[in-house]
Amino acid sequence: MQLTQRSQTMTRLNPATTPRHQLRAEKARRNREAALNAFIGKKAEIDEMLARLQALSDDHFNCPPDEVGWAMVGSLEYYASQLKRITDSAFSEGEYAE
Repeated sequence: MQLTQRSQTMTRLNPATTPRHQLRAEKARRNREAALNAFIGKKAEIDEMLARLQALSDDHFNCPPDEVGWAMVGSLEYYASQLKRITDSAFSEGEYAE
């Protein structure tokens, strides 16, 4: 599913001459559009973070094999625990299971 930001310039309705139901419908439309734009923006942020993490992982977290030590293992353990919290929440697993 491809989502793109939409921007429409629409003149505001005159509250004095526009029926209430039409005003409410226009407010709801603007609210949905704002929510969609915010969603797309947050999704782009997440996509960028995931790409950076993947690149870091591909580069072995900037740690040459001959320099691996327990400190690096601890760092990876921390990263993994944080990612597990995110994936558990996203997929309703672990403590988020229903």
